[in-house]
Amino acid sequence: MSRFDSPSEAQFRQEARAWLVENARAFSQEFPGEAKDEQDALIRAKAWQKRKFDAGYAGLFIPREYGGGGRTFVEELIFREEQRPFKMPRGPFVIGLGLAAPVLLAYADEETKRELLPRALSGEEIWCQLFSEPGAGSDLAGIRTRATRDGDDWIVSGQKVWNTFAHLADRAILVTRSDPTVPKHKGLTFFQIPMTLGGISTRPLRMVNGEAEFNETFLDDVRIPDACRLGEPGDGWQVSMSTLRFERFEVSSFPGVNHQDLLDFALAREIDGQPMIADSLVQDNLARWYAQEKAIENTQLITLAELSQGREPGPEVTFGKLVDASKMQSLGEFAMDLMGFEGACVDSLSVDAPQNFQGCWLWSPGGRIAGGTDEIVRNVIAERVLGLPKEDRPDANIPFNQL
Repeated sequence: MSRFDSPSEAQFRQEARAWLVENARAFSQEFPGEAKDEQDALIRAKAWQKRKFDAGYAGLFIPREYGGGGRTFVEELIFREEQRPFKMPRGPFVIGLGLAAPVLLAYADEETKRELLPRALSGEEIWCQLFSEPGAGSDLAGIRTRATRDGDDWIVSGQKVWNTFAHLADRAILVTRSDPTVPKHKGLTFFQIPMTLGGISTRPLRMVNGEAEFNETFLDDVRIPDACRLGEPGDGWQVSMSTLRFERFEVSSFPGVNHQDLLDFALAREIDGQPMIADSLVQDNLARWYAQEKAIENTQLITLAELSQGREPGPEVTFGKLVDASKMQSLGEFAMDLMGFEGACVDSLSVDAPQNFQGCWLWSPGGRIAGGTDEIVRNVIAERVLGLPKEDRPDANIPFNQL
């Protein structure tokens, strides 16, 4: 029980923990050992998501009429907290559950919500996010993927990049430029689309860690029904910002190694014949990362208070994302240094450490980009949290086609 739990939340935590103990054990018996490849991992992740959905633990903050648990967002986070130690497969559902579901709740019509939300929550459909573009960098308002109205449809052409799980996705959230004659923040339109529409193709991007989680996606005269639009034409910036606030909350605490993993490792190892934990540099870093994790945890409590009152996450959520991604990178690098030659070994079977410090270090640069680069996030904190003067934006009021 957390010291912040109300009596009802404490009871829910106990019930969730009991369910997890029983079902994690049954799941591990059904799927023993490690996943053999991406397809096997996907089968396992979908099976675990469906098990949670059937028990009412998928999308706890989503109303029951849309397939969710009909509970509070606080209880959603309690379940995530309780589930974390079980190391169950997360799968490619973070976009669908963390970004698409909230934006559908806010902007989709009743029929769309009843059709799409249960599919996302049960793991039947995987979602991706088609926002970033090669020529726009970190400036989402600088996108050039164009959407032209054609009766009851829109014709969309352009290129997107860094699209997580796009090669597996059934559906996507998409932001386009529908009016280039107005300033760049005003001419955007937002859609949710099936990835099976004609003219959509994806190409995986192989990363330094050998994985191909990211993709680039090409849209070539894709015909999108207007019924797929979320928000009014030209209001895509507002819908996108709502989505990004939820994304920054989702990535405010990354899954992976933490100070406890390093502590366990240090307790089991020696340096020059002495306990590793007695080394002052190890102690200093453990204390620093412990303090950072507690600061993130306490900052999330502010977000919980807002969510419990029906408000969207505020700019404070960016603190966690900024700190945690950097912490994972430095923690992974430090642990690899402590491992010596072992730290350069990528074969987990030959490394005497249960924590994937190498994987953490290799993945963490992507975490410093997801949800906005470190520089973008610092600007958000400076302007919207600290109230500092806004960065000069000379292109803010110029029509996009004149830039």
